[in-house]
Amino acid sequence: MSDARTEILARVRAARPGSAAPVPRDYRRDVPGIDVVEVLVDRLVDYKAGVHRAAAASLADVLGGLLATSSTVVVPPGLPASWLTGPVLRDSVPVLRDSVAEPISVATLDAPGVTVVTGAAVAIAATGTLILDAGPDQGRRVLSLVPDHHVCVVWTDQILGGVPAALGRLPDPTRPLTLISGPSATSDIELNRVEGVHGPRRLDVVIVER
Repeated sequence: MSDARTEILARVRAARPGSAAPVPRDYRRDVPGIDVVEVLVDRLVDYKAGVHRAAAASLADVLGGLLATSSTVVVPPGLPASWLTGPVLRDSVPVLRDSVAEPISVATLDAPGVTVVTGAAVAIAATGTLILDAGPDQGRRVLSLVPDHHVCVVWTDQILGGVPAALGRLPDPTRPLTLISGPSATSDIELNRVEGVHGPRRLDVVIVER
């Protein structure tokens, strides 16, 4: 067995080129001629996500309305406090802020009625995908994967047409990425759709003009 393995690996090495093969990079990097905001909205609605439009001044009120029925709201360490100034969050719903020193437990995140609010790094209009890169307003991946309800805030200048353009906008592509295209859903062999198996059952996206 060892001799056979050695021979196979030797043949592979001999067949490899002496230098790296050139990789063409002249592919289309974006999708020209589309309204990226409207295309993203269309894709998200098709994926059964809730879509809400807001101005920067009304963001806290829009979020307050989405979070009114939550038992607890979880936020990453760097989520702006100004997003959480609506009357519902001030008076009724407790807010837990994750931190390195005191990380929120998986059991807490998985409790009934928990909603997580995050930002996004970028969004891809053509595929209806939100990309989270563990930035300060997005936090650990577990925050957006365990709770049953995810509310994600996306600014209009974060929306790109295609995948290459969106990946090129990421500040640090080595960060752990979470790509979200609608609520978590899967189907069995009979195509019965089941939501919430691999992530949040509900996804609401708030698109904010900037």
